[in-house]
Amino acid sequence: MNGRTLPPRIGPYLVERRLGAGGMGEVFLAYSVAGEPVAVKVIRPDRTDPHTRARFEREATIARTISGTGRVARFIDADPFAEEPWLAMDYVPGRSLSDLVKDQGPLAAPLVASLGALLAEGLAAVHAVGLVHRDLKAQNVILGDFGPVIIDFGLGAFLGASKGSLSQAGTVIGTVRCMPPEQALGEVDMTQAADVYGLGTVLLYAATEHYPYDGARWEAVAAQVVNPEVDPDLSGLPKDLAPVVQPMLAHKAEDRPSLEEVTRQCADLMRLLGTSPARARRSLIEETTAKDHPTMVLPQPDAPMLDRLDSLERLLREELVSGERNIPVPTAAGEPGTDTAGEIDVEISLTPEPSAAFGSVPGSGRPAEPVPQPGRPPASRRVADELRERYARRPALAWPKR
Repeated sequence: MNGRTLPPRIGPYLVERRLGAGGMGEVFLAYSVAGEPVAVKVIRPDRTDPHTRARFEREATIARTISGTGRVARFIDADPFAEEPWLAMDYVPGRSLSDLVKDQGPLAAPLVASLGALLAEGLAAVHAVGLVHRDLKAQNVILGDFGPVIIDFGLGAFLGASKGSLSQAGTVIGTVRCMPPEQALGEVDMTQAADVYGLGTVLLYAATEHYPYDGARWEAVAAQVVNPEVDPDLSGLPKDLAPVVQPMLAHKAEDRPSLEEVTRQCADLMRLLGTSPARARRSLIEETTAKDHPTMVLPQPDAPMLDRLDSLERLLREELVSGERNIPVPTAAGEPGTDTAGEIDVEISLTPEPSAAFGSVPGSGRPAEPVPQPGRPPASRRVADELRERYARRPALAWPKR
């Protein structure tokens, strides 16, 4: 996938260049029609199935509601039912924590404590809408002029949607060092404690330049992660940080602290070390941002890209008009192709049930409904049709009725 031709367009975005690639897919710098830079991640189609796509659609709907923090890159748009699913998020200028530590070495204890407090506050806003990141690692923390920002939010729907993921090496190689034991064991529904563990691995890496478990092959690492008799490697961790980080890496989810406790412990540690949270944040930004580094500059479209964006704007307008003219006419209730509430219930009843960790609109008590897009059937209907076809030869299955 890494060596393929650069796609000129992904959804409504024009691609400028490839930013990186991994086991899940590729990420590109692209622009909206208005010239806004975005990071678009394309997911490898072999990492998906109807259930993972439907789960991601539910999470994407809820992800747009996250507010109250600037510590999580804003979720903009997604198409989980494209041939190669993609999601678009704010482009965050800055360096990843992993690159910074490789270049400059581990951070001092007060800066690690500041990092922990800031990221814990950001994750609390994610958890407040009923979602879990599930893929926290140093590569997914960007350090810029505003401080640390968590990226790749939303990919957890693909990473954790089906059991047996440890059999797919490409899914696990990049993240197994940061997985909590329950995720490495194949549990599907992660709780907030999974993100506490992930944040613990991030803080350990920031302070020591290594993760709690390591090995030559991902299978060997996973075997350590799931074994309660193997303690995490805390070598090199400053003694001041140990009381904060060690409990976050507890083998059992119920033994880990809450994010509120992590924030309070980090704030107390900063004061113990002779600074305040606000001053430590300023020091963290000063120490981790190099003004002359190319990643710190917010990209702007050049003249050729502006011409391409003008053309794209006209094309999208034509596609919108054409799509409006071809929207399917609803048939009688209950027939194939209708977008009734009953068919949305069919989708929900045949996919994993939404849990407290994902899949419900906050405060409503009901599953999140997908947002239809002009010119194509709503995704819930496509999933229902797909599942209906799969089960069509099973007469014993009773479809829910309104």
